[in-house]
Amino acid sequence: MKTRKAAAKRFRITGTGKIMRRQAKTRHLLECKSGRHKRALGRDLVLSGSDEKRIKVMMPYG
Repeated sequence: MKTRKAAAKRFRITGTGKIMRRQAKTRHLLECKSGRHKRALGRDLVLSGSDEKRIKVMMPYG
């Protein structure tokens, strides 16, 4: 089995098995967003359960 490198670059698996992802809307048009909003967007989020199954198939050794 091979790891999908595109998935490996976008997601990371925690020690407890949760999958973390980055948030969208952090690349451009940042002038209009408040500092508080931009800091919140910098944090990673836990992937939703419905997507988690698909990503675990792509990353069999995670």
